[in-house]
Amino acid sequence: MAKPEHEFFPAGKIGFTPCEGDVPQLTERILAADAVSGVATRMLRFEPGTDTTPNGVQTHDFWEEVYILQGSITDLRLGETFTPGMYACRPPGMEHGPWRSDDGCLTFEVRYRVQ
Repeated sequence: MAKPEHEFFPAGKIGFTPCEGDVPQLTERILAADAVSGVATRMLRFEPGTDTTPNGVQTHDFWEEVYILQGSITDLRLGETFTPGMYACRPPGMEHGPWRSDDGCLTFEVRYRVQ
């Protein structure tokens, strides 16, 4: 299965929904996804004051590319803050987070698998 085909459309028509885990201030707008493979394109939103410590350090079994559109996030393990225009490309198994966002943050993210 693959992600569905979409021609340009107003992405704002897709609402934000709570992410998995124990942090209700962390929400996602799934733009396209394949439920079978787990690949997805999404926008991830951290409300101001979000702290993802309850979710712990994250790792995935897929590639993940993230671009920060607005606001900032701080990686609490690294003690580094990331701001708009910054980009990450994470291979499967790369540890990241937990995160805190004092002012809120919006990212664009693509998840995929390589055969």
